[in-house]
Amino acid sequence: MTKDSPAFESLEQMADATATGLAQTAAGAAFQLFREKQFRRLARFEQLSQVEQDRIFNELVVGFVVLIMLLLEAPDLRVAGEFRDYLAGLNKTIPKAYVNHLRTLGVETNHLRDWEKLMDMRYEEYARDRHEVRAAAMQIESAEKSLDLDDLSKIQMLVPVQAVAIGCHHHICRGDTQGRDDLFKSTLRSLSMFYVELRVRLEGGKITPLTRARVALKRVLNRIGRRNRRP
Repeated sequence: MTKDSPAFESLEQMADATATGLAQTAAGAAFQLFREKQFRRLARFEQLSQVEQDRIFNELVVGFVVLIMLLLEAPDLRVAGEFRDYLAGLNKTIPKAYVNHLRTLGVETNHLRDWEKLMDMRYEEYARDRHEVRAAAMQIESAEKSLDLDDLSKIQMLVPVQAVAIGCHHHICRGDTQGRDDLFKSTLRSLSMFYVELRVRLEGGKITPLTRARVALKRVLNRIGRRNRRP
């Protein structure tokens, strides 16, 4: 431990600090996507009120927060058993950490309750949707070839980010996703970069399986692109 390293008196204190850092990182990534010119153009910001733009930002923040939660509980996360237990406890504290962060910024109590409800609701939704995403991915991949263990591993690895991207896109568009595939691709790409970077760090730099997953993700994006070009 260096002289500048924070001193934690308990595992719980360390978990709280880590959860706060992760929650703020999620908010930062959401803001970066929100400010991208391409995203704003595809989301048709020039046609939206400030209230509607704020709603979209909130959905992005919640999407990135929930993605962290789903990653921390992913059954295929390559971490040691004792660290897995720590992460399992950590993922439940992240929404609370973000709400506490908002409290320090002076957000009113009634709005904090709304944030808590929204994060709980989206977590339940996206966690539930993982099963449908996995089944759909297996059906698509198996239509092209017989699946082996490597294929199944890649599918499993990408389930959290695809589930969040699909759900987040649906809410950004208020359910009207027809003709909005480019917006989905923009959202999925940003979530994927965030997901891969965080997962590499958690797994101690074990990038090889994630490299294969990136290839699978590019196939998903290309498949969407081909669908857009059809007459």
